Amino acid sequence: MEKFNIICPCCEAALTIDAGTGAILAHEEKKKPVASFDALKDELSKQKDLREQLFSQEMSSMKDRERILEEKFQEALKKADTRSGEPFRNPLDMD
Repeated sequence: MEKFNIICPCCEAALTIDAGTGAILAHEEKKKPVASFDALKDELSKQKDLREQLFSQEMSSMKDRERILEEKFQEALKKADTRSGEPFRNPLDMD
């Protein structure tokens, strides 16, 4: 019985596969190195900075959102005033 040993490109796990059937015979996950406390602390601070940056971007976009919606509303009002003589046509009735 011929076997293939393959390393998964995603998780780097070692797979043993039967050549005849293609069935996975064995699966061995890659052992993760134990990180130090300082490395974990640095990673958490990076994640915190990223969250704060995303939050500030969302806050700035929400401030502009009200102004943009108001401008869109005013443009829609202008269009509605120019089409006041035409009767309303339902787009679903145009078939």
